Amino acid sequence: MDWFTAPEYWTSRLVFQRALAGVYLVAFLTAALQFRALMGERGMLPVPRFVERVPFKRAPSLFQLHYSDRFFAACCWTGCAVSAALAAGLDSELPLWAGMLLWLVPWALYLSIVNVGQTWYAFGWESLLLEVGFLAVFLGNDEVAPPVVVLFLLRWVLFRVEFGAGLIKMRGDACWRKLTCLDYHHETQPMPGPLSWFFHHLPRPLHRAEVAANHFTQLAVPFLLFTPQPVATAAASLMIVTQLWLVLSGNFSWLNWITIVLAVSALRLPSDAPSLPDTPLWYEVVVLAVAALLLGLGYHPVRNMISRRQIMNRSFDPLHLVNTYGAFGSVSRIRYEVVIEGTADTVPHEDSRWLEYEFRGKPGDPRRWPRQFAPYHLRLDWLMWFAALSPSYAGAWFGALVERLLENDRDTLRLLRRSPFPPDAPPRFVRARLFRYRYTSWRELRETGACWERTFVREYLPPTRLAGVAQRS
Repeated sequence: MDWFTAPEYWTSRLVFQRALAGVYLVAFLTAALQFRALMGERGMLPVPRFVERVPFKRAPSLFQLHYSDRFFAACCWTGCAVSAALAAGLDSELPLWAGMLLWLVPWALYLSIVNVGQTWYAFGWESLLLEVGFLAVFLGNDEVAPPVVVLFLLRWVLFRVEFGAGLIKMRGDACWRKLTCLDYHHETQPMPGPLSWFFHHLPRPLHRAEVAANHFTQLAVPFLLFTPQPVATAAASLMIVTQLWLVLSGNFSWLNWITIVLAVSALRLPSDAPSLPDTPLWYEVVVLAVAALLLGLGYHPVRNMISRRQIMNRSFDPLHLVNTYGAFGSVSRIRYEVVIEGTADTVPHEDSRWLEYEFRGKPGDPRRWPRQFAPYHLRLDWLMWFAALSPSYAGAWFGALVERLLENDRDTLRLLRRSPFPPDAPPRFVRARLFRYRYTSWRELRETGACWERTFVREYLPPTRLAGVAQRS
């Protein structure tokens, strides 16, 4: 069937596949380096405890069948290896069916991780990677030209990502409609980057222009993805530029990068596709059957988008085949941070010396300038931002974090930038305090060298010793 393939997107597919494999690699590396402290056998939210109460049909995962830290690590590193092989183009050296199976491996492995990841993996970019990764299985390799229907489904995902995010803003915080959200967002976002301070201090008229441009890109431009070329390429290119602007302004894990990868699939890049034999019938049948399934399941995200009660970042099936997306429907006006401290004193008193734990990405020391971590995802740092918004967001894991700090747990300390206590001398007590953070002005930065100014608000957790923390069941 001549209509089934689009040879002119040969180069676009190549770039898309290699870039997607790179995102997979970052995702698996993030899991491999952080899982033990977060959800390992002695983690804050252990996987074995989760699978005891959640059945397989609700959360399909290899770890429902067997779990050990060694097995989880093996899956993560296998995912890294397969992702690296895909980035290097191994799928193009295999028969079509084998290349499809190779793309299925990282999807199945990452699905297994996400479905037992609990609150550590409750982010929209996890589902987005799985939805896009599943479509990549059917995009083909060098034996066939890119299937039109899969290219369309990739644009449909990109449409939902952008348009859904635009709608959630217009229906959410009034500052988006007033074009004032960026007066606060660069300061209060979950994890500022090295340029966020400068973005915050841009002139307010430019902030208004940023918000207006965002609304145009998310609410109008997505419809142009389904128009003829070169208009669709122009629309996708504008989305890429917008996402790169967001990359510069903060640390949003791989959300921006996976969106850029999606937009690449809509570009019509210079292509010199080779002459190919007819597409195998079995491949056409499989692709069309999968497309019909996904279009049918797409009823749920469409219904959510048009609903006045639109929700963000939810999957509508346990395999994360179709999902809804969105971010920052509301924007905080004030930044709060939870600062965790420990003391070696046997009994805390007014003059006790409390030493602060330093996190890798979240603000702490007012003089420490934010660093760029994205697309790598610092999961604990992100959850600490939610903990500062409300203790209820941290109820499931914060006590366990404090316990691990009191034990000087090696895996937990590896998630931090620095512990103030030597490995053989853990703190006697740990406490947490809530501070209000604000960016300094240009004058304050010159005078103090500090990018943040912080003010004590209240006690978040009173001094706690190991015997006073609930023990693991």
